[in-house]
Amino acid sequence: MNQPLILASTSPFRRALLERLGLPFTTAAPAVAEDRRPDEPPQVMVLRLAEAKAVAVAAGHPEAIIIGSDQVACIDDQVLGKPGNRERAIAQLELASGRTLVFQTGLCVLNAITGRTQTLVEPFRVHFRRLTRARIEAYLDRERPYDCAGSFKSEGLGIALFARLEGEDPSALIGLPLIRLITLLETEGLDPLGGD
Repeated sequence: MNQPLILASTSPFRRALLERLGLPFTTAAPAVAEDRRPDEPPQVMVLRLAEAKAVAVAAGHPEAIIIGSDQVACIDDQVLGKPGNRERAIAQLELASGRTLVFQTGLCVLNAITGRTQTLVEPFRVHFRRLTRARIEAYLDRERPYDCAGSFKSEGLGIALFARLEGEDPSALIGLPLIRLITLLETEGLDPLGGD
């Protein structure tokens, strides 16, 4: 069976990650509100949203295998979204200074033909150095990560903010846990290496 593969995301970061696997795919924008429900734990939220995105795209592509993903950055139970501007980015990085951010990434692979849905949540921890205001501002001046949860780009200069990283899948930090995704895709007959 040669089903089309669709990434239910317009994120350039997720698209670039999925391109690493060398599988042909297209992208589609899921029409899903990404609001957190009252008292909803971050892990539950990202799982719900990843699945909702896949389901939303499947409605228009009943022949496809759809990948949905959602991610939040948390300090304790406080969710840090995309800052959107410099002031909020400074506040987020000051909050993260000397602490640990946990990125929770929800992943869903939905086979629209069979109806099979596979979901998981992949955590990844970022341990921050103690950051002075001057270092935070110098970083923001150079990289401007205002569209990134947590206010940094780990694949860029953001690495200078960290004391250490902890997790099983480094691609999860960028927004799409490829190691776990490969396993889910193999269940659907898609193998990036094409072997047995």
